Amino acid sequence: MPGVHRRRALAPSPAAAAGTGRDRSFDVLRAVALVRVVAYHTFEWPWLGYVFPSMGVMFALAGSLMARSLERPASAVLRSRLRRLLVPVWLFGLVLGAAMVLHGWVPGPDALLWVLPAGDPPGSAWGEQAWAVLWYLRAYLWFVLLSPLLLRLFRRAPLPVLTLSLVPVVVLETVSGVPDGRLGSALSDASVFLFCWLLGFAHRDGVLGRLRGSGAVAVAVPLMAAGAWWAAGHPVEGSFDLDDIPLAQALWSAGFVLLLLRFRPRFDGLVRHRVADRVVTVLNARAVTVYLWHEVALMASVPLIDLLWEVPVLEQHLPLDSPWIQFGLAWVLVAAAVVCFGWVEDVAARRKPRLLP
Repeated sequence: MPGVHRRRALAPSPAAAAGTGRDRSFDVLRAVALVRVVAYHTFEWPWLGYVFPSMGVMFALAGSLMARSLERPASAVLRSRLRRLLVPVWLFGLVLGAAMVLHGWVPGPDALLWVLPAGDPPGSAWGEQAWAVLWYLRAYLWFVLLSPLLLRLFRRAPLPVLTLSLVPVVVLETVSGVPDGRLGSALSDASVFLFCWLLGFAHRDGVLGRLRGSGAVAVAVPLMAAGAWWAAGHPVEGSFDLDDIPLAQALWSAGFVLLLLRFRPRFDGLVRHRVADRVVTVLNARAVTVYLWHEVALMASVPLIDLLWEVPVLEQHLPLDSPWIQFGLAWVLVAAAVVCFGWVEDVAARRKPRLLP
């Protein structure tokens, strides 16, 4: 990579050994993470974050893929990543922004953050459930922009850099406190998931592959235990939800992702199940669309369920008050969003637009 000093050769990770082919285990993990995100926003089960910390997993997968991409010139990689991220966000902003304006929102100068979401883009209370998800894309944007520097630092001293990457979240949550406003939000999210992003680097460079399984367990289990302990001592309104307790989220996700990437479950049998394999393929090819529009789908499902109550047969035979109905209906609406808006991801990637990949 231009601009990066020479380093000793590293043993290739399984992903690296695969050459330019896709890592199917990554595809499955990303698909599971997306389903888990929608499930969490539907059912609001706090234990889901402990079973599968989706955001930590997604940042780690993205970090590994970013390290792989940076084998090419950094400037070209950054342009490609920004284009593939921002074009779908712009379409989302146009549609949601128009809807919020119709509901009384008056955008100000900070609406430019919809063009480059270096900070949380503004919006109205009416649409907050929909635009609140942009925190992930904002954090992803900053990690992408910083990756050439982060990768250089990581490759100089992988283990010290990994260890020190947990210091910011500890300091922010126990010493200095998180600043107010957009800056504080950006710093907080970056500090929580920095370790996971760097674990992606470690996976790509083979650092995790050289780590003994017992060593990975010896590091990961105390991290997860510390995260659970911190959550138990710092509940938010009586809840132990990791999403509300940043330090617990950082520690639990760090340990979980370390184990996940070190032992890397394989999903070779997936190809024998054509429907499941197809679902994984579509979810990966339309990951940004699914993530952006899933909260809109959940919002739209509420008035639709109200309409279903007006149909006597459905009222009598379906549990319309069950969140499972909303969950299923939301996925129908997500599928509609994929058909209507997913082609934008092809345009952003400079591929021929398709309704379904």
